[in-house]
Amino acid sequence: MHPRASNWGWNPAGRRRYALILLWAGHGAWVLVGQHPGQVWTRTAGFLARPADRLASRWEDWRARRREQGRAYAEIQAENARLRAQVAGLEVAAAQAAPRVSEAEEAVRLLGLRKQIPLALEGARVIFTTRPEAFGGLILDEGRDHGLVPDQGVIIPEGVVGRIWSVGPTQAKVLPADAPNASLAVMLARSRATGVLQGLGSGRAAIRYLSNQEVVQVGEAVFTSGLDRVFPRGLLVGYVTEVVKGDLELRVTVQLAAPLDRVRLVLLLPPQPPLEVQEPFVAPEQRPAARKRGAP
Repeated sequence: MHPRASNWGWNPAGRRRYALILLWAGHGAWVLVGQHPGQVWTRTAGFLARPADRLASRWEDWRARRREQGRAYAEIQAENARLRAQVAGLEVAAAQAAPRVSEAEEAVRLLGLRKQIPLALEGARVIFTTRPEAFGGLILDEGRDHGLVPDQGVIIPEGVVGRIWSVGPTQAKVLPADAPNASLAVMLARSRATGVLQGLGSGRAAIRYLSNQEVVQVGEAVFTSGLDRVFPRGLLVGYVTEVVKGDLELRVTVQLAAPLDRVRLVLLLPPQPPLEVQEPFVAPEQRPAARKRGAP
């Protein structure tokens, strides 16, 4: 008994079935496509290509943005480099101009002080300082050629600097008020008690020959008394920082008002000025706070 042949095998019956299927599939495709199959295929291909087109468009947009960002970044870097160079140039110019600006401001302040003191004051420039050394001083750019003589007082708007110690043909040396061998006749602002100021170095000095009976307060202003005939009465010297009672006299320490390590321009008093020229002068920025009447 022979086995029954399959209807879907590769036999005459199967081939007839495959042919009918292909015929019906072709007929269905013709019905779906219609009379213009090219347009349908074109639309179908376009539909199938849309995802790829979107992806390619996004890729090109991303590349364009990256190129634009790269150009913008390069431009920003170039601008930053230009600005850094400009700032560096301005900083160098400012650093070069700073000494001249500071000196000009100091000269304006000296002119203001010159108007307040009715004496023939002369200006001079500090060209060198030997203050770090023992018994060091300030070197001025003027000497006998400008009529300078020893023991002329030297001041700035902040207060007393010192006196001329020696004079050369074109230069002079100033002995600062804080030098150990410097002395200055002073008086206290409240009691008007007088004494002698002797240098201690580092911008400090001590008042000698003050009686234990005197009442001296920390922060009290100290002025020139004019008794040494180097400075007139009433120029600011400094402020009391410490008061200690000794066996016979007070030990009073004073912080000098003038910044001796930063002096560039000074005013020179005439030799042996008069005792009285004005009321006690205190620089506005260093004037001590006013005390109420009756306060200790």
